[in-house]
Amino acid sequence: QVQLVESGGGLVQPGGSLRLSCAASGSIFSIDGMGWYRQAPGKQRELVARITRRGSTNYADSVEGRFTISRDNTKNTVYLQMNSLKPEDTAVYYCNAEGLTYYRGTSAYTGDYWGQGTQVTVSS
Repeated sequence: QVQLVESGGGLVQPGGSLRLSCAASGSIFSIDGMGWYRQAPGKQRELVARITRRGSTNYADSVEGRFTISRDNTKNTVYLQMNSLKPEDTAVYYCNAEGLTYYRGTSAYTGDYWGQGTQVTVSS
């Protein structure tokens, strides 16, 4: 059974910082891309940042220069360092793992997985 568990959300004032973490657990062999998405009330889920297994990154224009995504392949964990937070960053943030391969017995399975989401609120 594969699980993605996020942590690090909360309430922060404008201009503040938060660090999100997402750890994938299970008999995982490898994970291709890992990323963070967010969904604000009344809006569609959008990509925030994504990182490949080799470390190539891409960001939404709205967070470029303020957010930094990183990952630790030995821990199957992805991080999102968020600085200079703005009220418009308020949303539920979801972790995503693409091309996650895990073993169950002698069989290998590959799929995409999501975390349960963590709330980030930026408000004074």
